[in-house]
Amino acid sequence: MATRALNVLISARILEYVRETISSRYDLAHIHFIPYSGHRLDDQTLAQIDIAFVSRDITGRSTKYVLEAKTDTYYQMMEDAPNLQWVHVHSAGVDRPVYVRLRDKGLNVTSSTGALSGIVAQSVLAAVLALNRRFRFLEAAQREHVWAPLLDDLMPADLEGQHVLLAGWGPIAQTTQRYLAMLGMKVTVLRNSTVTGHTDVPMASYDDFLRILPESDWLVLACPLTDTTRGLVGRNALNAMKPGAHIVNVSRGEVIVESELIEALRTGSIAGAYLDVVDKEPLQPESPLWDMPNVMISPHTAGHSTGNEARVADIFAENLNNWVKGLPLRNLAR
Repeated sequence: MATRALNVLISARILEYVRETISSRYDLAHIHFIPYSGHRLDDQTLAQIDIAFVSRDITGRSTKYVLEAKTDTYYQMMEDAPNLQWVHVHSAGVDRPVYVRLRDKGLNVTSSTGALSGIVAQSVLAAVLALNRRFRFLEAAQREHVWAPLLDDLMPADLEGQHVLLAGWGPIAQTTQRYLAMLGMKVTVLRNSTVTGHTDVPMASYDDFLRILPESDWLVLACPLTDTTRGLVGRNALNAMKPGAHIVNVSRGEVIVESELIEALRTGSIAGAYLDVVDKEPLQPESPLWDMPNVMISPHTAGHSTGNEARVADIFAENLNNWVKGLPLRNLAR
């Protein structure tokens, strides 16, 4: 249990909002915030930092591979802060190299899993509807001023009764399953353990992936990036899919072997894909994915929404209270 003042490194932009969120719920008067405004703090200040909060405005447009200056500076300060003990991150995933290095040093790293689940699930639902209802085709026809009814081979299939193979069973996947079930779609969940309290949801292990895949009309990837899921969707999986099947990826780009996905999309061995994530972000201008008529791309923004800041702040405030009281941290990365 903490008995002294704790110093929290935080973005200056959201400092007052987070302070208000915390003070309205918890008695944490001995928490001291150290604001970050884009410039590196001196070594004496860095030595005082116990906790760091990585908010959305800190990461900005940065990706795992390309960092904005403000993000790079913040990451460097976290790695250089000799007494830093815990880092809280606004995202659900904590697989960026800096978080891995911090965990390897023995630091606690927590995520905001659960804060974005409803928003990401809405993006999945939108993607399924848009791909099924051929919105890319209709958008192109509208741009060319062409009246193009969806007839004959363009006639969309009913979503009700279609089979979805959903990889993952975290909060995002669980919300996604509920949304897709509302459309009458039949969802089978792929996860490491098939033990679940949701007895009405069919479960399968990753060992069954290639067996179940040929029966699936949709493959929705909402799983964490692990040794099991890295490269999960490669040539063997793509060849096993139905010709009319679609892929929706809100997981990590590395779950798919991108070059082999491109070939499958180009040859029509699968019908289409929605990709919120790609192997190397940002997606390079020369990538053929940009111009494929059967591909929808969003720049890792499936979870972006105006309400996220409040939900993330709630989780951080709860965890800060847990930290002070010596209770287990929520969403601690293992």
